[in-house]
Amino acid sequence: MRDMYEVMDLWGAWAASDNSGVDWQPIAAGFKGLLPHGKKSRLQCDDDEGIMIDGCLTRLKKEKPDEYQLVIAHFVIGISLRTIARKRKCSDGTVRKDLQTALGFIHGVLSMFDVKI
Repeated sequence: MRDMYEVMDLWGAWAASDNSGVDWQPIAAGFKGLLPHGKKSRLQCDDDEGIMIDGCLTRLKKEKPDEYQLVIAHFVIGISLRTIARKRKCSDGTVRKDLQTALGFIHGVLSMFDVKI
């Protein structure tokens, strides 16, 4: 399996180009006024991978809504982890650990269904 950060970055570009079925809002909670970085020029995953990851994120949203918001804010909207940490009033390390938790959850769901990405 490829690096999950890379997989999610490709998915984020795919989702930002209006392909995703995940019910994410264009402005994540607490991040009003921040603009996404050049989402049209980013590499994207294919539709099959995108739909599989969408399913994983639906489960993440049910189980861990804070990590779900973090994934959407970082990978889809393009907000840096440092900016997210500032908005949450916590350390960068805390945000990175939360992101790692979310990526591990997504990886686990993909592994559970024996999906190779």
